[in-house]
Amino acid sequence: MSLQQTPVAFIGIGNMGLGMALRLRDAGQAVRVRDLDAARCAAAAAGGAVVAASPAEVAQGCDLLVVAVVDAVQTEAVLFGPGGAASALPAGATVMLCPTIGPADVERFAARLAATGLGCIDAPMSGGPARARDGSMSLMVACADALWTAHEPLLRQLASRLFRISAKPGDGARTKLVNNLLGAVNLAAAAEAMALAQRLGLDAAATLAVIEQSSGQSWIGSDRMARALAGDFAPRAHTTLLAKDSALALKMAATAGVCPRLGSEAAAMFQAALVAGYAGEDDGRMLSLVQQLWADPPPPAQSAP
Repeated sequence: MSLQQTPVAFIGIGNMGLGMALRLRDAGQAVRVRDLDAARCAAAAAGGAVVAASPAEVAQGCDLLVVAVVDAVQTEAVLFGPGGAASALPAGATVMLCPTIGPADVERFAARLAATGLGCIDAPMSGGPARARDGSMSLMVACADALWTAHEPLLRQLASRLFRISAKPGDGARTKLVNNLLGAVNLAAAAEAMALAQRLGLDAAATLAVIEQSSGQSWIGSDRMARALAGDFAPRAHTTLLAKDSALALKMAATAGVCPRLGSEAAAMFQAALVAGYAGEDDGRMLSLVQQLWADPPPPAQSAP
């Protein structure tokens, strides 16, 4: 990897951001981090990162700032709110946006950054914490050609699955939301399939083993259902995330004049999972949701007027 001359700054070192930051530290890159979670900051410091006290402080003197927070509200706050990072970055620096947010928000942030002489790389991520840590995660990158050339070596260090989508910020977000809507559909369907296998008296684990080698296989279904059947709901990917992303994807689809039928059903199931109390748990809880829905008696039929 060609090291950056200045520290790479990270705002947000949660499940993905911490892995990315430590991945760069392993390669000898100086890294500076900012997060509200003291335990995360301590883990980053133990790996050799410098912990900053504010978004502005973490950005000072850095040519590349990686934003890996949860949503557009947090992104706007850390960049443009009081003590935000954008005003502290040196002229010509670049902001890499990694959260899954709406394309319109990416375009809005990119325009605001450009107005102050800052570049923007639209780079939503996928793969989970382990892949972020070992560099096998995915990045879907949309940015100007000059920014791609300047930062490609570092991007390849972070992501062995590196996709150059286009030169237009916002297209990375569009690609990620299309992917995540399909992920939501696949996971919801996998939960229904496993619940159906159980209802039919089948061994669900044996059924999943068949599916994993057959036409019903999906990565997210195999990954989440294997844990769910083992009763392991420790959160790797909170249910809130695909609930948020599927809703964003439907909003994006509406701007294109369409309403994906299966996507809408999956998004509704994820919203139901939040109502059922699974928001902070692993999204493998979709199996629990289906089991709960099928255990409840159907509502009584309405008599005709």
